[in-house]
Amino acid sequence: MVNLLAAPRGLRVRARSCAELLSRPDGRGSDALVAYGLLSAVDLFATARYHRGPQRAAKPLLMPALAVHVLRRRRHREEPYPAALLAGLACATAGDTALLRDDRRPAFLAGMAAFLGTQLSYTAGMAKAGGARGLRARPALALACAAGWAAANGALRKSLAPELRAPVAVYSLALAAMGATGLGVGGRTAVGATAFVGSDLLIALQAAGRRFPGQDVLVMAGYLLGQYLIATSWNQPVPS
Repeated sequence: MVNLLAAPRGLRVRARSCAELLSRPDGRGSDALVAYGLLSAVDLFATARYHRGPQRAAKPLLMPALAVHVLRRRRHREEPYPAALLAGLACATAGDTALLRDDRRPAFLAGMAAFLGTQLSYTAGMAKAGGARGLRARPALALACAAGWAAANGALRKSLAPELRAPVAVYSLALAAMGATGLGVGGRTAVGATAFVGSDLLIALQAAGRRFPGQDVLVMAGYLLGQYLIATSWNQPVPS
């Protein structure tokens, strides 16, 4: 007779073993970066031909690959992991999945809500990693990002559907804060944050009905580059 309770327990054990294997520190995490590179190439190729659908199955695997890299690059299991970065990657995974569902507004709003979690997590983590100190030393960066947020929302507001204006304003404010904090950190983190912001600005143009050839590929390329640079430079020394 089959033990109905044994199967779920067995699955949990296998899942735990798989998770431990994937997160086992080796000081580099280079294998996960190779996986991220391959998945990125597959998704960029698919993006050029398909907006959504099963052909984009690689997309929800991208941020988990970066998360595995973050966990494996530790030198030993006792070394703390960057919780804010991992939380941001988890939210991004949820957002990537939601945005692949369909073209309808609920999916877009669900994806935006998930990426709001990413921006808030990244901003909190970057602030502790030197972003707040960098902005205090160069307040013009914060002012420029605030001005850019106001200008972008002012330019796109009339083109957006009325029910999207408030969510886009809130999300873009969090995005601008993340971008400013990334600039405060400097180095590769600043470049990554800028690429992420640029990618989302292209999505905002799409939401406002302003499209051009190759736009989806540019969106994904900026997003992939931004996430890669943020994840691989997190808590790394920034040259003075």
